[in-house]
Amino acid sequence: MSLYIMRHGRTDWNNLKKLQGRTDIPLNDEGRQMADDARTEYKDVHFDVCYCSPLVRARETAQILLRDREIPIIIDNRLIEMSFGVFEGVEKAYENRDCQMFAFFTDPEHYIAPEGGESFEELFARTGNFLKEVVEPDLTAGKDVLIVGHGAMNSSIICQVKNIPLAQFWEAGIENCKLKQLR
Repeated sequence: MSLYIMRHGRTDWNNLKKLQGRTDIPLNDEGRQMADDARTEYKDVHFDVCYCSPLVRARETAQILLRDREIPIIIDNRLIEMSFGVFEGVEKAYENRDCQMFAFFTDPEHYIAPEGGESFEELFARTGNFLKEVVEPDLTAGKDVLIVGHGAMNSSIICQVKNIPLAQFWEAGIENCKLKQLR
């Protein structure tokens, strides 16, 4: 009964350093190759079930990773990436001190969600609900669970499972297509 998490493979927007959020950007060729490499690297890791974000970059990663394995991939909307509202598509927000999103990356405790965006409180509420309603019962039943998602969404799960404070939200860090065991 283990819990694993993985971030999707790379996209063109990752390479351009654009905030993706809920914008449904597909994997690029590099991202597909990363997922295929992960498929080989983690072929001996046992999973009973995979829960996945509804966004195509996560779904495609899960499909490539688990190709040829009899593991159900269940889409759950609570695993969608955090919404960045009007800032989705903005380039290099983490470098621009004048951008409202700068605090998101450098000072999460003082981050204020932009217009149309999601707060950390909202993110933690929905992913916490998913952990409580879906993951905990699966782990209690002895299942090995994989979650395939996104940078911020995955970090919110890591913080909750490992009791990491919001101030250290990004310290857990999760690379594209690298499996991280949480329990």
